[in-house]
Formats: sequence, C-alpha cells, structure tokens
Amino acid sequence: MELIVGPRTRVTPFTDRATAAGITKAMVYNHTVLPIGTDDPAAEYRALTETAAIWDVGCERQVQIAGPDAHRFITYLCARDLRDLQVGVARYAPMCDHQGRLVNDPMALRIDDTTFWLSIADSDVLLWARAVAGEGGYNVEVTEPDVWPLAIQGPRAEDVVAAALGEWVRDLRFFRFERYDHSLEGRSIPMVVCRSGWSGQDGFELFLMDGDMGEQLWDLLWGAGQPFGLGVGAPNNPERIESFLLSFGGDTDSESDPDEAGIGRFVSLKSDDPGQAGHDFIGKEALRVRRTSGTQRRLVGVVIDGGPPMPLRSPRALRSRDGRPAGTLRALTRSPRFNANIGLALLDPPWSEPGTELEVTLDGADRSATTTTLPFNLDS
Repeated sequence: MELIVGPRTRVTPFTDRATAAGITKAMVYNHTVLPIGTDDPAAEYRALTETAAIWDVGCERQVQIAGPDAHRFITYLCARDLRDLQVGVARYAPMCDHQGRLVNDPMALRIDDTTFWLSIADSDVLLWARAVAGEGGYNVEVTEPDVWPLAIQGPRAEDVVAAALGEWVRDLRFFRFERYDHSLEGRSIPMVVCRSGWSGQDGFELFLMDGDMGEQLWDLLWGAGQPFGLGVGAPNNPERIESFLLSFGGDTDSESDPDEAGIGRFVSLKSDDPGQAGHDFIGKEALRVRRTSGTQRRLVGVVIDGGPPMPLRSPRALRSRDGRPAGTLRALTRSPRFNANIGLALLDPPWSEPGTELEVTLDGADRSATTTTLPFNLDS
C-alpha cells in the first residue's frame, strides 16, 4: 500500500530529508505525514536512549490564538489554569468538551503578550477553537501559522543543539523557550527553541517559523549532531510506553476524560491559592461529577506473558479470569528496557487495581496479563 500525499495530506518541510536519512514508514497525523520508523527499530531506540535522535514532528500542528482576548480565551479553552502563564513558558494543558471528555492534550506556549500557540495532538483543534471563540464572542483570531516542529531527543540532545545554535541553549529549563533567528549563508532561520519533547529523555523542540527553510535547519542539526551519534528516528512507541507518555486518541477513546487517561493532575478543578477563585473552563462541572461518581475507568499498565507479540493494529478486549469483560488493551510493545511485553489498558473498576490478573487474546492465543501502576517500575 502506498501513501498518497496532496492538499488533504501534507508533507512537512523535513519529509525529504527524513526519508533520505532512512525513514521508511509513515502515517497520517493532523492531516500531515508523520514518519514513524526506519527498518532498524533497535538502532532508533539506542539513539534515543544512549545518544540523540532527530524526529520530523512537523505534524504537531500549531493553533495560534492572537488578539486582545487571547489570554482570557485560552484560559477558558484549557482545563489547566493558564492565568499565570508567562511569555517564554510552555505548559501541558489538556482540553475538554462540555461533558468533560478530552478534546486534545496540547502544550500551550505564550509567544508574546497577546499570542499563544497550542501545540496539538491528533484532532481538529483549529475547528473547535474557532467555534468556541465565535460562540463566546471573543476578540481573537484563530489560525494555523507557518510553524513546523523538529525534535532532538536523547541524552546528548543538549550537546547537539548547542553545537548547532550556540551554548546559550544549555541554560534553557524544561518547558521554557526562546525566540531565535539563526543566520545561515545570508538567510535567517527563524524559530522558537523549546526544551521539551515526547520522550522520557532530555530534548528540544525547534519550532521552525519559515517552512521554506526546513532542509537548511535539518542539515544544520544533522551535521552538528554527527560527533554525538545523532541518528534518525521518530516518536518512539516502546520508550514512550516505558516512560508513560499519553498518546491521545490511541490510549484514549472518544469518551475518555483526563482522570481516566492518567493526566488528571494537569486539570485545575480548584485553585491552589485558598484566597483565589478557581478558573472557569469548558467541562469543569462535568469533570467534578465524573470525578466523584466512583465509576470511572482508568488507564493502567499491563505486563503480558509470552514472546514478543505482533504489533497491535486495534484495541483488544481484556477479560477477567472467569471471562467477564474488563476493558481494552490500547497499546502494546516489547520493552527493551524491561525485556517484557508491556502495554496500556483502559479498564473498568475493579479490574484497574494493581496486581489484577486478566486475559487477552493476541496472535490467536490466550495470554495472561497483570495490571501495574504507571509509570512502569519493573527494574527490580
């Protein structure tokens, strides 16, 4: 099967360079091509966990909210309190609908006093934000800017980015960013440099602000990274499951709320300051009801016996030892770190309790599965 790209499925400014570097597999994410691997997944994992990896994550689209009401609007749009978000700071900020269901789990960046970006997972947040802004009469403009993230992840990521852009990047703290224009052969490569990324390793995301300069930025980083063992890769499923980083839309379904998805700590249902009223946001009251109902599912870790399984193409039913439905297996991998089959499962109570023994059918055979807490702690 060949992936055909066009106006509905866009390539990124880095697609050709990623392909030339060894990417052979891709999928569609936010209507954009997302590289997902090479023919050597073991080498990808080693680069990410031992040296550094470069990822084309241009599919991580930005929804820009700008205007006099931008701060007030994004605070209402996100379930995490962003009233104190400062320029140069990013914050993980889940979004819900009016019934408390997850709409997306973006990273919110305050670019300047009246401009914010939502760096989104795979859903049409642009349409949602425009609808909410229009219905609420907010004085904002909601657009998709010419911004394309490129990630450097791994223990040597700081060395790679410092070699390419300068020693100043070493001073960036996690979830902090700087605007930066890199001069190259008489041309400027404008970007936002943020210490962040979808891995459990150190890393940076470089938000290129001129799509015409994509190959130049890739070449700059690729050349600077070779002395540090920089390899090509993509968002890494084994490592992100080991570290438990949520994959919205994969680990979750259309009814999932933040608590079920294991990210409830990023929802501001009450203020930390007793003298300050909590902020209002979409889905707040529905989340209060859900949280106190005692009937919520939970996303938990599972360890599954047997040899390495085939890739999980769709969620699989999990059942109790006596055959009762318990929930669904949402993600599965063979963990290089733990030398075990680990996965993420969305389970009904009481099956979500740690240590619960369940069963699942994989590759035509029944296997035992045992629940565990997240993130995984199987080193002992």
